[in-house]
Amino acid sequence: MTETQAQSVEMWFDPICPWAWMTSRWLMQVEQVRPVDVTWSVMSLAVLNEHRHDLDAAYQELMDNAWGPVRVIVAATQRHGEAVVKPLYDAMGERIHRQKMHDFDKVVAEALDEVGLPADLGRAAHHKTVDAALRRSHKRGIGLVGTDVGTPIIAVEGVAFFGPVVSPAPKGEAAGRLWDGCVLVAGTAGFFELKRTRTIGPIFD
Repeated sequence: MTETQAQSVEMWFDPICPWAWMTSRWLMQVEQVRPVDVTWSVMSLAVLNEHRHDLDAAYQELMDNAWGPVRVIVAATQRHGEAVVKPLYDAMGERIHRQKMHDFDKVVAEALDEVGLPADLGRAAHHKTVDAALRRSHKRGIGLVGTDVGTPIIAVEGVAFFGPVVSPAPKGEAAGRLWDGCVLVAGTAGFFELKRTRTIGPIFD
């Protein structure tokens, strides 16, 4: 790869996941300091957890509601193309993660309005009409890394990994150095995991 050739990168996210939001903010910084060409794709915590019976009541309720935002992104993509994915994710994530809005129907309505998309797309949140497409995107991401991980997933030139889970999101060259390390270890044959216990939550600023 020459300096003028961008690495092809794909990130899978669920708009309700705070850790995916942190990773996406980091990846936006990477775009500024490394030659990467990022595609943004959806996966679903609701799909990931739908057959689990050990979820507590609060998390189960979150999973029940988690279908809405990601369905709307899929519906918007089908009608208006891939270019709407990232702006809609940004608008939803700003409300969910930074403004701490818990009413996902309101999140969806405001996000659609912000990016200039028709309000009627919000109806997709409560219907299964786009679920087949959602599941295909989810399966494509999970298929690269296995079922014992969650969101986010990043693939670089066909090599995929879960994460990085990071807080706060590094900026500037620090973001670039983390990127370099992630690509290095993910591309090492036989490498599977680096992990330590999280001691802080998402720091959004």
